Amino acid sequence: MGHFDEDSLRELAAQLRADDVDIVRIGYSDLIGTERGRDILVDRFDRTVGDGVAFCRSVYGTSPMGDVVDIAGGLSAGLPDIVAFPDVATARKVPWEPGVAHVIADVYNPDGTPSEESPRMVLKRVVQQFSELGMTPIAGPELEFYVVEKDDTAVNGYRRYGEATGNVYVSGLKGDPENLLLSSLRELAAYDIDVVAANHEFSSGQFEINLWHSEALDAADRAFRFKTAVKELARRRGKMATFMAKPFNDEGGSGFHLHFSTLDDDGRPLFDDPEGEDGLSKIARSAIAGVLAHAPALAAISNPTINSYKRFGPDTLAPWLVDWGLDNRSAMVRIPPERGRASRMELRLGDASANPYLAIAGLLAAAYLGIRDGLEPPAKLEGYGYDLAKSDRLPEDLSTALGALEEDKDLAQILGPEFVSTFVAYKRNELERFSQYVTDWEFREYAYHL
Repeated sequence: MGHFDEDSLRELAAQLRADDVDIVRIGYSDLIGTERGRDILVDRFDRTVGDGVAFCRSVYGTSPMGDVVDIAGGLSAGLPDIVAFPDVATARKVPWEPGVAHVIADVYNPDGTPSEESPRMVLKRVVQQFSELGMTPIAGPELEFYVVEKDDTAVNGYRRYGEATGNVYVSGLKGDPENLLLSSLRELAAYDIDVVAANHEFSSGQFEINLWHSEALDAADRAFRFKTAVKELARRRGKMATFMAKPFNDEGGSGFHLHFSTLDDDGRPLFDDPEGEDGLSKIARSAIAGVLAHAPALAAISNPTINSYKRFGPDTLAPWLVDWGLDNRSAMVRIPPERGRASRMELRLGDASANPYLAIAGLLAAAYLGIRDGLEPPAKLEGYGYDLAKSDRLPEDLSTALGALEEDKDLAQILGPEFVSTFVAYKRNELERFSQYVTDWEFREYAYHL
């Protein structure tokens, strides 16, 4: 289980006290990527967490609106506990919260078995599969987000921050009038999550901050912390940062692009082959083929909300078809032009609302199946994409994607059947609640004329 000796806890507590830290925030990801956690006094840390910190299991099944979804082993089982054990290696100070350190937890059932619903545990499970092939998966996350401000005159109560046209890839006050991005970049750098660069994106109020690549679990930990931190930093300035896939009808969506490659046990890159077609190894081609083969199911994990599917479409720079291409941003899988150690694929399927642990786990699981089974990809995309005559279309809505995930037994076996069952049940409830909700569009469309 997540046991560690008392000496490790005492050493960590002593180090934190020496760094003027008196509070430890223990946090973990729920199904949708929201951080759940608890603040613990350092002076009580080792005593409190030595046997784990108990949480109600149904926190995994709590919707954004506070509804408790009856996942397996949750509400109908009497709301039993799960137990969080901090991964002491992840402890670090929070730069904008004096006296506070943050540590990521692994979550277990009371009997000591890993919690199947834990997104971090799902990713660990997939990484272990790669380990058995003698491979170390490497991931590099790229996340876009919007910053918005309260506006009582707006339909949804918010306006985009720094509203102006054409501020694509600008720097400075032109697209960021309060230097929000610049100050956030500095604060995130001090948080030691390996951010490297930031820019204004295509739409007003839309930004991107890049994270460096690393081993898959570390990359997911950093992306998880990044999303929580960006939202917290915006709140401190009276604004809201959102990783919603497409928050506005008149602007583009926010993506979660993932770069992926593998190394062998000696640290050699396994996607590169100067003698291979397009400079790619058989392993790389099989990984691409696996991602394409399982793309419909991957959509449910990488595009996990009803809103996600409003980001897709022709000419959006978001994928629409199940395809791949060389340095082609209209493809679902793009192969960047670099080779050698930089040989990799970029999965452009995901949107920013995806849970980092699950998005990376899904990509890895599909690639693993392609590598394990020696799959070969179809012909690569030539020219501009979005032509239905060339490739199959991705799922058009969340319900279709969830159906594909349920049917993809091979992918479910790698991710964990219990996790897939829980995830699908949670998301089916989301669809049911939405189907019963009267939207602004319906009122505007029907009320006057009907």
